[in-house]
Amino acid sequence: MTLMMSGDKSISAFPERDDLFKWIGTINGPQGTVYDGLRYRLSLEFPAGYPYQAPRVKFISPCFHPNVDDKGFICLDILKEKWSALYDVRSILLSIQSLLGEPNNESPLNATAAKLWEDQEAYKAHLHKTFQN
Repeated sequence: MTLMMSGDKSISAFPERDDLFKWIGTINGPQGTVYDGLRYRLSLEFPAGYPYQAPRVKFISPCFHPNVDDKGFICLDILKEKWSALYDVRSILLSIQSLLGEPNNESPLNATAAKLWEDQEAYKAHLHKTFQN
């Protein structure tokens, strides 16, 4: 409900069919970054222990990014060891959206993307050439 009431048009999430434990989310690439203008779909699966256990979040849309592997899994501390029951779907999606423009190249899941990140022009060219929604 918080997500729908926030008025933020750059992210959204809704339950998948009638299953309240499986959601589909969308995020727009942050403005002013190489991801600007791109839209990604993600799956969110909530464990029985939610909100005390983090949901399993991954990209459905292929995402070329230093902190996303080829299966769509995301290396983000708030989805792992820094999870808090205070995080809601909105804060998760906003954190992932922020990560797109500010990757952690110190612990990449995609070494190719991490290396290419240094050359933003080449990175953007590769990203837009390979982007699939």
